[in-house]
Amino acid sequence: MRFPVLAMMLLLTSNLSFAKENKMSDDQIKVQFQTTLGNFVIQVNSEKAPISAENFLTYVKEGFYDGTIFHRIIPGFMAQGGGFTPDFDQKAVHDPIKNEADNGLKNTRGTVAMARTPDPDSATAQFFINYKDNSFLDYTSPTPNGWGYAVFGEVVEGMDVVDEMAKQPTGNHGPHQDVPKTPIIIEKAVIITE
Repeated sequence: MRFPVLAMMLLLTSNLSFAKENKMSDDQIKVQFQTTLGNFVIQVNSEKAPISAENFLTYVKEGFYDGTIFHRIIPGFMAQGGGFTPDFDQKAVHDPIKNEADNGLKNTRGTVAMARTPDPDSATAQFFINYKDNSFLDYTSPTPNGWGYAVFGEVVEGMDVVDEMAKQPTGNHGPHQDVPKTPIIIEKAVIITE
């Protein structure tokens, strides 16, 4: 009778460790963006960018991004969105967050970072997706010019949709430049689970 008990204990232990290894942790949370050009998925890195990730997920849970546009797209550089309606009304946001660009994550192709003003700690809801490795956006020092832009996730599905955005004709819209002439609307942003 000892063998079956031992075998059962080993089986339970292996199942527990498997469940623990495969449990979705905070840094495996994914968000699907449904846009007028198609869908893409961002995996959020809550481990290395906890403040930025929590901020982003708060906006997603509130439905903030639904009905906003990608308002600035520069081929070979980045696509920026998450702040304006198709009529270019700027949405009200929460307080700015601390810049986490010193977290070791780099602005490489497909990564997602917080957009901000020249003030390093001014990011709110807007984000951008890097089209190429943009090392000049990375953290170099805790100075106004060296802070860089905080990466908090990456596109893990649908980068072809993001690339398609860069093929759309752009122009000016009032003071805004590099605006897609046909609005690229985020119809919905939702947290998805494995």
